[in-house]
Amino acid sequence: MTIKRILKIIGGLIIFFTLPTLLFFGFMYFKYNEELPTGIQGKDADILATRMLNVLNYDAYKATDYIEFTFKKRHHFKWNKTQNTCEVYWKNIKVNLDLINHDNSKVFINEVEYNQKDAHDFIHKAESYFNNDTFWLVAPYKVFDKGVERKLVKTKDHKDALLVTYTSGGTTPGDSYLWHFDNNGKPKSFQMWVDILPINGLEASWTDWTTTKTEAQLPTFHKLLFLGLEIEDITTSRQI
Repeated sequence: MTIKRILKIIGGLIIFFTLPTLLFFGFMYFKYNEELPTGIQGKDADILATRMLNVLNYDAYKATDYIEFTFKKRHHFKWNKTQNTCEVYWKNIKVNLDLINHDNSKVFINEVEYNQKDAHDFIHKAESYFNNDTFWLVAPYKVFDKGVERKLVKTKDHKDALLVTYTSGGTTPGDSYLWHFDNNGKPKSFQMWVDILPINGLEASWTDWTTTKTEAQLPTFHKLLFLGLEIEDITTSRQI
């Protein structure tokens, strides 16, 4: 077989595998991509955010000291909110994550403490998992966190929506989320303008809620396009 023939076959394979992907991405982009909406910062935005917290029983969440859950059957968390620590598990790895001072964090592989030079890589990965996965669990309760901007947005159907921008903290500061509500003021979805996604304005559901033992309301499932994000084994408790 000649080199020209081989190159032709390779080129054909590349087109075969990449063209459908490019066409699909193009379709998704033009169908869903949206510009970040403009809104008004101030009292009305804060009232809308406060209404959301009241509907979700923020006081119960604030009084919850411990939350345990599994995200997408891959990562497991034992989060002590009061002590600002979290045990993060994936595969055969456990990281005792100190959320205030990462130098106090410890890594275990196969239940044996791991002290090699790359231990910090596992700590940073655990922190990234924590920031992402807990956000999908408790995002509504973070709207008044330090460094958060809130704006009132009027949607195309003349309803109030809450645009929340995280100007600092977390893994990807600068991300924005537009919360949509049901008639009772409870979150039903948000749209995302985040660095990690190539399409702006994608919408994820916030409809599958459960009331936990401490009466905090937490989601158990999110739908994002054709993907499902499962949150299982949720356990909450208060210190006695």
